[in-house]
Amino acid sequence: MKGTGGPGKGLARTAVNAAAAGPWALVLNAVTGLAALALLVLLAGCVVLAPVAGIGPAPLDRVRAAAHRLAGHQRRWAGRVLGRDDVPRSVPARPRWREPLWLAVHAVTGPAPVVAVWAMLSALDYVFFRLEPSRTSTLNTFALSLSTVAIAVVVLLAVPLFRTGQARLASLLLDAGPTPDARIRELTASRAAVVDAHAAELRRIERDLHDGAQAKLIAIRMHLGLAGGSRDPDAVRRAIDEVREVAGQALTDLRDLVRGIHPPVLTDRGLPGAIEASALLCPIPVDVDVELPGRPQPPVESAAYFAAAEALANVAKHSGASRAWVRLRHTGGVLRLTVGDDGHGGVRRDLGTGVRGIEDRLSAFDGSLTVSSPPGGPTELTMEVPCALS
Repeated sequence: MKGTGGPGKGLARTAVNAAAAGPWALVLNAVTGLAALALLVLLAGCVVLAPVAGIGPAPLDRVRAAAHRLAGHQRRWAGRVLGRDDVPRSVPARPRWREPLWLAVHAVTGPAPVVAVWAMLSALDYVFFRLEPSRTSTLNTFALSLSTVAIAVVVLLAVPLFRTGQARLASLLLDAGPTPDARIRELTASRAAVVDAHAAELRRIERDLHDGAQAKLIAIRMHLGLAGGSRDPDAVRRAIDEVREVAGQALTDLRDLVRGIHPPVLTDRGLPGAIEASALLCPIPVDVDVELPGRPQPPVESAAYFAAAEALANVAKHSGASRAWVRLRHTGGVLRLTVGDDGHGGVRRDLGTGVRGIEDRLSAFDGSLTVSSPPGGPTELTMEVPCALS
């Protein structure tokens, strides 16, 4: 294990970035909150007046379509704030009461943070510019200065907290669980990915054997043939030395190939020890926190190890991080592995094969991968695989 601590530096950078983007987000949410209130009133009016005035379904459908578009906009915004890159452009189908519920909640929570920040800024303005103490003294000056600093700090902290809270609330109300059809499509895609990954792995092994060990064994045979046909003792000695060197290279290639299929450290020390060994090879400090009361099944253990190793390799190559961390737990029949770093963030599934490779590897065991990587960091990959321990 290397280093202690974890995401502190990345969280500080995230807070600064959120504070910079927060005011605009609060204003935007206030506007969408007022729009939600207007749509909620129109929706209620259409529902109440339709039976009385004989209004057809067209106005109600238009209001619902407008609410659906507004909800889709809010859901995509929440996905960007929370660092999720897998949010579809449209809101998935859900019970009809979900969007009216979101309209009612957002009509209040959208403008509320702007009102709260305005109240705090008004208090700051009052304390700093308008409050006239009855008598000037050092104590009064200190009290006024302390109040000003306290209110300013509260405002600076409240803006990113309001922004993140609104994003999480929108995600909670608008995200829907997978439907049976979506689950079937997900399983079909995961099985296809497993088949493709298996075929690619077989091609890799064949290529490594053909270009590595096989070529060196042919070279050994040629050197032995030359040595057997030579009458010069020095030439025979040179041929034997070359055979010994090529045989060592072939042995190294075979060891690397075996390590790529199933690392010996995984067999000898289990998943915790293998992850610690992988962390030691990482060029940046890695804090490893592992609590595993038993051993998963060998296929799950191997998949989790390679997923962690690939995630750490991506951290070292692309994140620009100064520190990383790995956490491993088994709770409720689920193996949960988290790999994070304090780098620049912005990890997306559609910008490279690393994250998709991890996801495909886990999908063979009905596992899942959650990516949290807002711009500015920190990045956390959370991998979950259902399994039992022995």
